[in-house]
Amino acid sequence: MVATAATSSFFPVTPSPDSSDSKKKRLGNGSINLGGIKSKTSSSGNLQVKANAQAPPKINGTKVVTPPAEVFKNEDGVNFHPPRTFINQLPDWSMLLAAITTVFLAAEKQWMMLDWKPKRPDMLIDPFGIGKIVQDGLVFRQNFSIRSYEIGADQTASIETVMNHLQETALNHVRSAGLLVDGFGSTPEMCKKNLIWVVTRMQVVVDRYPTWGNVVQVDTWVSESGKNCMRRDWLVRDSKTGEVLTRASSIWVMMNKVTRRLSKMPEEVRGEIEPYFMNSEPVVAEDSRKLVKLDDSSAEFVRKGLTPRWSDLDVNQHVNNVKYIGWILESAPLPILETHELSSMTLEYRRECGRDSVLQSLTAVSDNGTDEIECQHLLRLEDGSEVMRGRTQWRPKNAKISGNVGQIPADIA
Repeated sequence: MVATAATSSFFPVTPSPDSSDSKKKRLGNGSINLGGIKSKTSSSGNLQVKANAQAPPKINGTKVVTPPAEVFKNEDGVNFHPPRTFINQLPDWSMLLAAITTVFLAAEKQWMMLDWKPKRPDMLIDPFGIGKIVQDGLVFRQNFSIRSYEIGADQTASIETVMNHLQETALNHVRSAGLLVDGFGSTPEMCKKNLIWVVTRMQVVVDRYPTWGNVVQVDTWVSESGKNCMRRDWLVRDSKTGEVLTRASSIWVMMNKVTRRLSKMPEEVRGEIEPYFMNSEPVVAEDSRKLVKLDDSSAEFVRKGLTPRWSDLDVNQHVNNVKYIGWILESAPLPILETHELSSMTLEYRRECGRDSVLQSLTAVSDNGTDEIECQHLLRLEDGSEVMRGRTQWRPKNAKISGNVGQIPADIA
């Protein structure tokens, strides 16, 4: 009574058409429908109850009782609704509870899917990011998980996988710095002048190849190299142990993508990239030995008829430089591939090739009297034009690495 009186000011009460005496008479002799149960009073005053046989509805497998609207009758048999109070205006809590339960079950299922964690904490590191800038904004760092399709017959990552990681971090470095506009690493000023970057020389030293499930951390940075060149270095570590796996250093120049000729570095472009130059020595000591030019008489192994596929082309419409490495290894003798692994290589890119090019891969093996093997390589077009010269060094598989080549910058180590 007190609650009803207190809430009447907020919820207006509809007056009943009957008097209080008629209510008492109706409650004494009439019938009341209470939530699907009909009650009647007999002439003797005893209360008789009659169940309303109605199958309760279900929501998501849960039975929900939905009582019908409460209706009263007056002496003349006319139906009317009871007075509107705070109590009888409350919602059907059973249906609301069922709806809330459904929502929470669906949310819990989605949360369990998002909160999945691998048994090995080192399996997935930074799976959705593209890396981050470190070392005062001069070094770009990115992690890669070695996938099952990136390993070879030795159950380790292939050299092409390693080179793809280097290329990916280089592009993401330029993008994170806000300089990537079009093409492979072209800055805004380079785009205005139709200039693109091309690699002319690369040195790579592999101390150990990662295996399936390993996560590698790749650091890359750029430095000045002469007046018209830029040097880019990479340092690859095991993200869990910090062990250095690979070091690489490369020289890049500019080429006009319309005339396909090399170009000097414009001052406007230098002004864009110079703030990102890091004052450091190459991470790989330069191998100053001259690369040998092979011909049909000096080459011991020749593979002909190599043609690029459409998927081998990059956005600048020439064959990706990583593909060249696969081509020079096409002519490497199988016994070396079975018993040795590539430990280092020096490459000089002489010219580009397109989708209609037909190439030949030449290899010569040098025996220096030790377990290590050195090979000379040449990739050329059918007309004899040189595409790339190379030198690779091979060590016996599972051999222990002694010593490091080059010097790791103090800021990176």
